[in-house]
Amino acid sequence: MTFVFPPPAPPSVAIVGRTERFPVHRIYCVGRNYAAHAREMGKDPEREAPFFFCKPADAVVANGSALPYPSRTADLHHEIELVVAIGTGGTNIGLSQALSHVYGYAVGLDLTRRDLQAEAKDKGRPWDTGKAFDRSAPVSAITPAAAASLSESKIWLKVNGALRQQGALADMIWSVPEIIAELSTLFELAPGDLIFTGTPAGVAALRPDDRLEGGVDGLETLRLSVV
Repeated sequence: MTFVFPPPAPPSVAIVGRTERFPVHRIYCVGRNYAAHAREMGKDPEREAPFFFCKPADAVVANGSALPYPSRTADLHHEIELVVAIGTGGTNIGLSQALSHVYGYAVGLDLTRRDLQAEAKDKGRPWDTGKAFDRSAPVSAITPAAAASLSESKIWLKVNGALRQQGALADMIWSVPEIIAELSTLFELAPGDLIFTGTPAGVAALRPDDRLEGGVDGLETLRLSVV
């Protein structure tokens, strides 16, 4: 097969303890999956069906990177999240089988141009400019599922050493198996998919020169700077 120009290298994420990398197929994100965050965004945290949006696969940013402040925004927000890496695809996946489709877990940031997202919401337009922009999905190295114990894990984010977000994975409105099962009724999941599972309360604006450190107990800590 020949192309009119060389295709870009496929997006990928590092894997803890391995030289091989995890190739990224699609990035799915769950909206408002922590009750406290739903309230701070002015929404009812009742357990309605989850909703999803997407980011491009090449929005991933490696751990330890310097992140350029994005264009066309004056209100870039951080949203720390548990990321689920899918290793086996499928459709209409049952709850009891959902975790068998997981390759591993990572820590991610769903970066958001909040002003552009708010404008899109106000006008009933898609969220792409607010959520799916370049370098909007930093991700730590993936810890294989067999090595991850997350049942009692906390999730947190510090900016310049000050705690901004904190919560527990147990606070998620929709659990990881429920997210996978529901998402697989809407899309055919594939190996290489990443699922951002929502953020706890405390989202706020970032500024150039900010230093971020975020984690989920048992996973590699995510560290970034804004430049």
